[in-house]
Amino acid sequence: MSRTFTHLNARGEAHMVDVGDKPVSHREALASARVRMAAETLVRLVEGGLPKGDVLATARIAGIQAAKRTAELIPLCHTLPLSSVRIDFDIDPALPGVLVEARCRVEGRTGVEMEALTAASVACLTLYDMCKAVDKGMVVEALQLERKTGGKSGDWQRMQASDASPGQAAESTAAAELGDEEGDAVAPQAASVRVRFFAELRERLQCDSVSVPMTDMDTTTIFALKQALIARDPRFAALDEPRVLCALNRRMSKLDASLSPGDEIAFFPPVTGG
Repeated sequence: MSRTFTHLNARGEAHMVDVGDKPVSHREALASARVRMAAETLVRLVEGGLPKGDVLATARIAGIQAAKRTAELIPLCHTLPLSSVRIDFDIDPALPGVLVEARCRVEGRTGVEMEALTAASVACLTLYDMCKAVDKGMVVEALQLERKTGGKSGDWQRMQASDASPGQAAESTAAAELGDEEGDAVAPQAASVRVRFFAELRERLQCDSVSVPMTDMDTTTIFALKQALIARDPRFAALDEPRVLCALNRRMSKLDASLSPGDEIAFFPPVTGG
């Protein structure tokens, strides 16, 4: 199928796409990446034993700053008035390393995919810089767009490899590469949910967020989700404490609430600053 590349003019020259006539809408993008490191390095990071200080706090600030300056780094990107940039980290001993997620939001005429991708990549590079004194063999990998909402092309979410045939996976990748300005079809949602931890609970678990495949749960409820997490790692037994509250897609919820792919579940203590 023939496709038009909107960043090239009739003479094949690169130019910034004119989005002046497009309507303003709410747009959001989520990107991820990861830093693979030695197990000993990860232990020192978690315990605060690295020479440059608070690794995750510094990487979070770097990612936010990078998102705000994306147009200075990517030549044909528009300068966007970002309304929110959020960087989350997940310590993964099995990798071993750190999983990074960057979420950007804007009320604008073009999407924020590049801002999210830039934020995730710079956060990873900062993690490398903060840890390189003890581990120069670290690897930054798997930078990718996870999902985007809003704009002419509507919503898009990356399919897990197990959910897509080779043809579907190729079409999903092509749609992501062409981006928001081409209006391509929406790909199906990945069969997983995102779990986030807040305040004191996040500190105890040493984890910001995790992704849980629907297939890991006996039933599609929050209760089954908790049991799947506990089966994955005993530290998640903290979620069974009576005082721990939960929310489904930012609304207070009960344990028998039904879950769907793409849902966001939050666990937090009774008093939290969000």
